[in-house]
Amino acid sequence: MGHDFRARLTRGETLLGTMVTLSTAATAEILASLGFDWLFIDCEHGAIETRELATILQAVSHRIACIVRVPEAAETPIKRVLDLGAHGIIVPQVNTPEQAASVVRWARYAPDGARGVGLARAHGYGVTMQEYLATANRDIAVIVQAEHIQAVEHIDAIVRVPGVDAVQLGPYDLSASLGMMGQMDDPVVVAALDRVIAACRAVGMPIGYFGVTAAAVQPFVARGCTMIVAGVDTLYLASGAKALLDELRSA
Repeated sequence: MGHDFRARLTRGETLLGTMVTLSTAATAEILASLGFDWLFIDCEHGAIETRELATILQAVSHRIACIVRVPEAAETPIKRVLDLGAHGIIVPQVNTPEQAASVVRWARYAPDGARGVGLARAHGYGVTMQEYLATANRDIAVIVQAEHIQAVEHIDAIVRVPGVDAVQLGPYDLSASLGMMGQMDDPVVVAALDRVIAACRAVGMPIGYFGVTAAAVQPFVARGCTMIVAGVDTLYLASGAKALLDELRSA
């Protein structure tokens, strides 16, 4: 069940997830069966639209925490994703405390916010409406991405916005905003990541990190990142098939 994701996150548990980018529910079902703590479902990049997201959540959200990256920091996508039954949101390009406060407001029902009240899958299509309304503010995780130099400059204020549950580091976009696309070892990029990590640690804010491989995330686990995303569905398919083909060709 995914309803305890926010509680586990805020307790500081290490939560191991992987990224879903393919729009077929079968992909998510396979990954959900393997023992990950959560799935990072990416609706910012790639082909997953609202209808496909609904199908993915119908297939796996009763088995695993499903945290959805919305396309942008805007009210409608946040509301729509949560109404479909996501256990939380990851919001890209949150660069100021004002933006972070808006994200929280859109994700929380009154009196804690201004999330629109609709009738959808999250509410049991109306059957469990009152139960959902009573628990959503407690259970929904709100995660903002720090992936631009502006976010780094404002990070001390962003981590103090009430209702922000974690900060997801976006190292690739952050490096690009510094004019150093993909240069993760450049001292300027390292210093920017260090500043975000230090600001989070100062207030006990959980930190998320994404890497394509286990080796890529290990240094950040060692530095206290607890919301870990490793690997991508498409790369599993490609690397597994390539390894098989290489073995066949070398036989």
